[in-house]
Amino acid sequence: MIYITRKESFNAAHKLARKDWSDEQNLAVYGKCANPNWHGHNYQLYVTVKGEINPETGFLVDLKWLKKIINENVVDKIDHRNLNLDVDFMKDQLASTENLAIAIWNILMPLIQEGGATLHSIKLYETENNFVEYLG
Repeated sequence: MIYITRKESFNAAHKLARKDWSDEQNLAVYGKCANPNWHGHNYQLYVTVKGEINPETGFLVDLKWLKKIINENVVDKIDHRNLNLDVDFMKDQLASTENLAIAIWNILMPLIQEGGATLHSIKLYETENNFVEYLG
């Protein structure tokens, strides 16, 4: 078994707030992340796949293919967007980094399986100090 990781970057805005809570309650729980005028992050996305090396190619997967899958299905849909308003796969979800990582997993997992590998993890850095890792 071998693991390989592709890193991509995107910028996105969001607000952490529950619609069923008051502004005061959202502020108490989410602090400045509940800013009614939004805020943004420069996200770093790490997609790790695992499997066996193809003896003909010497690859687990072609990284150009993995880059294309990630960009077409995730990055192009969220880069320079508002996660709360513009991103269909985040509709009706709290736009936390945790929920975003799970949504990205759900999009990429079947596509990577079709390509002959297994999705191992999604690691999503919201800041240089905060990240989420999701293993399915």
